Amino acid sequence: MRALALLTLAVMLTALPERPSRAEGDAQLGARAFDACTACHSLIPGRHMTGPSLADIWNKKAGTIAGFPRYSPALEAADIIWNYESLDAWLANPRAFIPKTRMTFPGIDDGNMRADIIAFLQAVSSGQMKAESGNTNGGMMGDMMHGAATSLKAPAPGQQVVAIGYCGDTYDVITADGETLQYWEPNLRFKTDSSADGPTAGKPAIMPSGMLGDRASIIFASPTEIGALIKLTCK
Repeated sequence: MRALALLTLAVMLTALPERPSRAEGDAQLGARAFDACTACHSLIPGRHMTGPSLADIWNKKAGTIAGFPRYSPALEAADIIWNYESLDAWLANPRAFIPKTRMTFPGIDDGNMRADIIAFLQAVSSGQMKAESGNTNGGMMGDMMHGAATSLKAPAPGQQVVAIGYCGDTYDVITADGETLQYWEPNLRFKTDSSADGPTAGKPAIMPSGMLGDRASIIFASPTEIGALIKLTCK
Protein backbone atom coordinates (compact mmCIF):
# COMPACT_ATOMS: atom_id res chain seq x y z
CA MET A 1 0.00 0.00 0.00
CA ARG A 2 2.82 2.40 0.88
CA ALA A 3 4.53 1.72 -2.45
CA LEU A 4 1.26 2.32 -4.27
CA ALA A 5 0.74 5.61 -2.43
CA LEU A 6 4.23 6.80 -3.34
CA LEU A 7 3.66 5.86 -6.97
CA THR A 8 0.35 7.73 -7.01
CA LEU A 9 2.02 10.83 -5.51
CA ALA A 10 4.79 10.70 -8.12
CA VAL A 11 2.24 10.52 -10.93
CA MET A 12 0.31 13.45 -9.46
CA LEU A 13 3.46 15.60 -9.18
CA THR A 14 4.45 14.76 -12.75
CA ALA A 15 1.03 15.85 -13.95
CA LEU A 16 1.29 19.26 -12.28
CA PRO A 17 2.29 22.18 -14.52
CA GLU A 18 6.00 22.92 -14.40
CA ARG A 19 6.79 25.55 -11.78
CA PRO A 20 9.03 28.38 -12.89
CA SER A 21 12.59 28.01 -11.64
CA ARG A 22 12.76 31.71 -10.80
CA ALA A 23 10.51 34.71 -10.27
CA GLU A 24 10.18 36.79 -13.42
CA GLY A 25 11.76 40.21 -13.18
CA ASP A 26 9.86 43.43 -13.78
CA ALA A 27 11.55 45.34 -16.62
CA GLN A 28 9.92 48.62 -15.63
CA LEU A 29 11.31 48.34 -12.11
CA GLY A 30 14.60 47.26 -13.64
CA ALA A 31 14.77 50.47 -15.68
CA ARG A 32 14.75 52.47 -12.46
CA ALA A 33 17.15 50.12 -10.68
CA PHE A 34 19.55 50.40 -13.64
CA ASP A 35 20.17 54.04 -12.68
CA ALA A 36 22.70 52.68 -10.18
CA CYS A 37 24.68 51.32 -13.15
CA THR A 38 24.69 54.45 -15.32
CA ALA A 39 27.76 56.01 -13.74
CA CYS A 40 29.78 53.38 -15.62
CA HIS A 41 27.54 51.93 -18.36
CA SER A 42 25.39 53.41 -21.11
CA LEU A 43 22.60 51.76 -23.07
CA ILE A 44 23.58 53.48 -26.30
CA PRO A 45 25.30 51.18 -28.82
CA GLY A 46 28.98 52.04 -29.15
CA ARG A 47 28.98 54.56 -26.32
CA HIS A 48 31.44 53.13 -23.84
CA MET A 49 32.22 54.73 -20.50
CA THR A 50 34.17 53.28 -17.58
CA GLY A 51 32.54 50.01 -18.61
CA PRO A 52 31.18 48.87 -21.98
CA SER A 53 27.81 49.77 -23.43
CA LEU A 54 25.17 47.26 -22.35
CA ALA A 55 22.79 48.07 -25.20
CA ASP A 56 23.01 44.63 -26.81
CA ILE A 57 24.47 42.37 -24.16
CA TRP A 58 21.88 39.58 -24.16
CA ASN A 59 23.24 36.24 -25.40
CA LYS A 60 26.62 37.82 -26.13
CA LYS A 61 29.86 36.17 -25.07
CA ALA A 62 31.49 37.95 -22.14
CA GLY A 63 34.31 40.29 -23.06
CA THR A 64 33.35 40.72 -26.73
CA ILE A 65 31.40 43.99 -27.02
CA ALA A 66 32.90 45.73 -30.06
CA GLY A 67 34.90 48.90 -29.48
CA PHE A 68 35.54 48.44 -25.75
CA PRO A 69 39.30 48.05 -25.10
CA ARG A 70 39.48 47.71 -21.31
CA TYR A 71 38.26 44.19 -20.58
CA SER A 72 40.27 42.28 -18.00
CA PRO A 73 42.10 39.18 -19.27
CA ALA A 74 39.98 37.16 -16.85
CA LEU A 75 36.73 38.33 -18.44
CA GLU A 76 38.02 37.87 -21.98
CA ALA A 77 39.08 34.32 -21.13
CA ALA A 78 35.78 33.43 -19.46
CA ASP A 79 33.66 31.08 -21.54
CA ILE A 80 30.42 32.75 -20.49
CA ILE A 81 27.33 33.81 -22.43
CA TRP A 82 25.30 36.59 -20.85
CA ASN A 83 21.87 35.13 -20.06
CA TYR A 84 19.69 35.08 -16.96
CA GLU A 85 21.80 32.63 -14.98
CA SER A 86 25.18 34.21 -15.75
CA LEU A 87 23.97 37.78 -15.27
CA ASP A 88 22.34 36.85 -11.97
CA ALA A 89 25.61 35.36 -10.69
CA TRP A 90 27.59 38.34 -12.01
CA LEU A 91 25.31 40.94 -10.46
CA ALA A 92 25.28 39.08 -7.15
CA ASN A 93 29.08 39.10 -6.81
CA PRO A 94 31.20 39.86 -9.89
CA ARG A 95 34.56 38.96 -8.34
CA ALA A 96 33.29 35.68 -6.96
CA PHE A 97 31.80 34.76 -10.34
CA ILE A 98 34.88 35.75 -12.38
CA PRO A 99 37.97 36.09 -10.15
CA LYS A 100 40.44 38.84 -11.11
CA THR A 101 37.81 40.81 -13.02
CA ARG A 102 38.32 44.58 -13.03
CA MET A 103 34.69 45.14 -12.08
CA THR A 104 34.75 47.12 -8.82
CA PHE A 105 30.99 46.96 -8.17
CA PRO A 106 30.52 44.74 -5.07
CA GLY A 107 27.23 43.19 -6.16
CA ILE A 108 23.50 43.27 -5.38
CA ASP A 109 22.19 41.11 -2.53
CA ASP A 110 18.52 41.59 -3.43
CA GLY A 111 17.56 38.79 -5.82
CA ASN A 112 14.38 40.56 -6.93
CA MET A 113 16.34 43.67 -7.90
CA ARG A 114 18.78 41.55 -9.88
CA ALA A 115 15.88 39.88 -11.68
CA ASP A 116 14.38 43.28 -12.51
CA ILE A 117 17.66 44.62 -13.94
CA ILE A 118 18.16 41.46 -15.99
CA ALA A 119 14.60 41.70 -17.36
CA PHE A 120 15.29 45.30 -18.33
CA LEU A 121 18.56 44.45 -20.09
CA GLN A 122 16.86 41.65 -21.99
CA ALA A 123 14.00 43.95 -23.01
CA VAL A 124 16.44 46.61 -24.24
CA SER A 125 18.50 44.08 -26.20
CA SER A 126 15.39 42.64 -27.86
CA GLY A 127 13.99 46.07 -28.70
CA GLN A 128 10.95 45.62 -26.45
CA MET A 129 12.00 48.67 -24.44
CA LYS A 130 13.86 51.74 -25.59
CA ALA A 131 17.13 52.69 -23.99
CA GLU A 132 15.51 55.93 -22.85
CA SER A 133 13.56 53.86 -20.32
CA GLY A 134 16.72 54.00 -18.23
CA ASN A 135 18.95 56.95 -17.48
CA THR A 136 21.30 56.58 -20.46
CA ASN A 137 23.13 59.85 -19.84
CA GLY A 138 24.87 58.53 -16.78
CA GLY A 139 22.96 60.58 -14.23
CA MET A 140 24.64 63.17 -12.02
CA MET A 141 27.37 60.74 -10.97
CA GLY A 142 27.87 59.75 -14.60
CA ASP A 143 28.36 63.40 -15.55
CA MET A 144 30.96 63.82 -12.81
CA MET A 145 32.84 60.62 -13.50
CA HIS A 146 32.67 60.41 -17.26
CA GLY A 147 32.94 64.11 -18.03
CA ALA A 148 31.38 63.75 -21.48
CA ALA A 149 27.70 63.10 -20.85
CA THR A 150 27.10 66.61 -22.27
CA SER A 151 28.80 67.60 -25.52
CA LEU A 152 31.92 69.70 -25.07
CA LYS A 153 32.14 70.75 -28.72
CA ALA A 154 30.84 74.23 -27.94
CA PRO A 155 31.48 74.98 -24.26
CA ALA A 156 30.37 78.25 -22.70
CA PRO A 157 33.12 80.91 -22.47
CA GLY A 158 33.46 80.18 -18.77
CA GLN A 159 34.21 76.53 -19.58
CA GLN A 160 36.59 76.98 -22.52
CA VAL A 161 40.22 76.98 -21.41
CA VAL A 162 42.57 79.30 -23.31
CA ALA A 163 45.70 79.09 -21.12
CA ILE A 164 47.08 77.28 -18.09
CA GLY A 165 49.87 78.66 -15.91
CA TYR A 166 51.73 76.65 -13.28
CA CYS A 167 53.86 77.90 -10.39
CA GLY A 168 54.77 76.21 -7.14
CA ASP A 169 51.77 74.10 -6.20
CA THR A 170 49.15 76.16 -8.07
CA TYR A 171 47.54 76.07 -11.51
CA ASP A 172 46.08 79.28 -12.95
CA VAL A 173 43.39 78.34 -15.47
CA ILE A 174 42.34 81.18 -17.79
CA THR A 175 38.99 80.80 -19.52
CA ALA A 176 37.56 82.45 -22.62
CA ASP A 177 35.53 84.91 -20.56
CA GLY A 178 38.75 86.37 -19.12
CA GLU A 179 38.46 84.77 -15.69
CA THR A 180 41.41 83.16 -13.90
CA LEU A 181 40.61 80.11 -11.79
CA GLN A 182 43.19 78.89 -9.29
CA TYR A 183 43.57 75.28 -8.15
CA TRP A 184 45.91 73.52 -5.75
CA GLU A 185 47.71 71.00 -7.95
CA PRO A 186 46.25 67.79 -6.39
CA ASN A 187 42.75 69.19 -7.00
CA LEU A 188 43.07 69.64 -10.78
CA ARG A 189 42.86 66.64 -13.08
CA PHE A 190 43.76 66.43 -16.76
CA LYS A 191 41.67 64.10 -18.92
CA THR A 192 41.11 63.33 -22.58
CA ASP A 193 37.91 62.61 -24.49
CA SER A 194 38.29 61.65 -28.15
CA SER A 195 34.61 60.75 -28.59
CA ALA A 196 32.08 62.66 -30.68
CA ASP A 197 31.06 64.49 -27.49
CA GLY A 198 34.61 65.50 -26.60
CA PRO A 199 36.09 68.97 -27.07
CA THR A 200 37.33 70.34 -30.38
CA ALA A 201 41.08 70.02 -30.87
CA GLY A 202 42.87 72.97 -29.26
CA LYS A 203 39.82 73.98 -27.24
CA PRO A 204 39.90 72.11 -23.92
CA ALA A 205 37.03 72.51 -21.47
CA ILE A 206 37.04 72.73 -17.70
CA MET A 207 34.41 70.86 -15.69
CA PRO A 208 33.94 71.57 -11.97
CA SER A 209 33.85 68.62 -9.58
CA GLY A 210 33.82 68.01 -5.87
CA MET A 211 31.18 69.01 -3.37
CA LEU A 212 33.00 72.21 -2.32
CA GLY A 213 33.76 73.55 -5.79
CA ASP A 214 37.51 73.39 -5.12
CA ARG A 215 38.23 70.68 -7.69
CA ALA A 216 37.95 70.47 -11.46
CA SER A 217 38.89 68.46 -14.52
CA ILE A 218 40.27 69.88 -17.75
CA ILE A 219 39.31 67.75 -20.72
CA PHE A 220 41.43 67.75 -23.88
CA ALA A 221 40.82 66.28 -27.32
CA SER A 222 44.11 64.36 -27.21
CA PRO A 223 46.98 63.79 -24.73
CA THR A 224 49.44 65.73 -26.92
CA GLU A 225 47.62 68.96 -26.03
CA ILE A 226 48.15 68.69 -22.28
CA GLY A 227 51.81 69.59 -21.95
CA ALA A 228 51.69 72.05 -24.82
CA LEU A 229 49.12 74.25 -23.10
CA ILE A 230 50.68 74.40 -19.62
CA LYS A 231 53.25 77.19 -19.16
CA LEU A 232 55.58 77.72 -16.20
CA THR A 233 54.80 81.17 -14.81
CA CYS A 234 57.18 81.44 -11.83
CA LYS A 235 59.47 84.44 -12.03
